[in-house]
Amino acid sequence: MTMTTDPSVANGLPGLQSLEAARRGPLYVVRSLIRALRPHQWAKNLLVFVPALAAHRLEWSLHLDLLLAFCSLSLCASGGYVVNDLLDVQSDRRHPRKRFRPFASGDLSIGAGVLLVAGAWALGLGLAAAYLPSSFVLIVLLYLLGAATYSLLLKREAVLDVMFLAGFYVMRVIAGGAAANVHVSTWMLAFTLFICLSLAFLKRFVEVRSSAESNGMKIPGRDYFADDAGWLHTSGTTCAYLSAVVLAIYANNPDVTRLYGSPDRLLLLCPVLLYGATRIWLKAHRGEIHDDPLIAVAADPATYFLIAISGFIVWAAI
Repeated sequence: MTMTTDPSVANGLPGLQSLEAARRGPLYVVRSLIRALRPHQWAKNLLVFVPALAAHRLEWSLHLDLLLAFCSLSLCASGGYVVNDLLDVQSDRRHPRKRFRPFASGDLSIGAGVLLVAGAWALGLGLAAAYLPSSFVLIVLLYLLGAATYSLLLKREAVLDVMFLAGFYVMRVIAGGAAANVHVSTWMLAFTLFICLSLAFLKRFVEVRSSAESNGMKIPGRDYFADDAGWLHTSGTTCAYLSAVVLAIYANNPDVTRLYGSPDRLLLLCPVLLYGATRIWLKAHRGEIHDDPLIAVAADPATYFLIAISGFIVWAAI
């Protein structure tokens, strides 16, 4: 007598999924490892180029250092994503989309995740220590400490979680300044903080709405309730509009004349920013975007149109 396993049943059992993944061969395991590293999230680390570009530093040697900084930070960040997934396995299995992540689904074992973290962090820190300034290495170490603290404790603390998420974006900008030996102005830090706070609130807003609809009032693994969606929406849009205010004040700052011949033209960036931010929040309100804001923004064709317009405005202001 032979016993068969129904696929729908196997999909709910991590142990059986692990056996199924093993039968699919090493290529499937490699793909699962790559998915666990979340390479699509590396787009966030393009922020390391911002300080040099904002200072109009376009030297090839400088960009090579920034490329190394991008690779180092991407590897370290990926290790942090794996740590977060390992700690969130149980809550991810109750999430409508996250249950398909490699560890939650059983495609990868916990032991493989630990080795993946060690390898990613060793390569990332080794690259930074070998080729980049000590100040950059220190910032990366602080980033890893913050990421570990967030994964272990703060992601379950309302408000603190979004503050830390935004802080990680700001640290990327500071790391870019350290790698390029470029001063990062308080204007840039303030603008980055507000725009990234908006993205962090957007992430939580979409997560709260989707999880509340399928799992009840309390959001698994988070300190939010379904009724918090409206507050998250208001906070996120407010932060986006404050970033436009910071940009407008910066455009009228006397120091800007050192970099721009017609700095008043930078004010045209404000309506572009306001339109883009309001549009993405409207789509979130309608339930039309992915719960990862990076994917939502990158998949929106309007994003690239707005980037092109912004680039032309900056060129016209120089």
